[in-house]
Amino acid sequence: MMSEATADDVSQNKFGGMVVGGKNKTKIYCQRCSSLILLSQKASKKEKELFLPHMKKKPNAAPEDGETLNDFWLVEDMFTFENLGFTNTVDNIKYLICADCEVGPIGVHDTRQNKQFYIALDRVRHAD
Repeated sequence: MMSEATADDVSQNKFGGMVVGGKNKTKIYCQRCSSLILLSQKASKKEKELFLPHMKKKPNAAPEDGETLNDFWLVEDMFTFENLGFTNTVDNIKYLICADCEVGPIGVHDTRQNKQFYIALDRVRHAD
């Protein structure tokens, strides 16, 4: 009898090669300019529903246009990042962007949770 794939199974299959011991296997780079954002083994893989605005804004896009993502790298110290920028705080939320080309948001930080910086797996490039 075959069992149905759970959301955890699908996530593990999609990102399995990127995770070793619950941490990022490879370095993490900006998708646009290839700036190094994070070294390998510095973030933990977390599943959490978070809303991020779209990276490519449409001319008449409403501020609430975006998507809910589920797969993130959790970094617990902002000084762990190699290269990361922050937007201005709005309603306790800072969006994380590339410090070099300012593309983003690639992640989010709630200022009420000082040690939780989330980077969306789908919004960065993974490579050695």
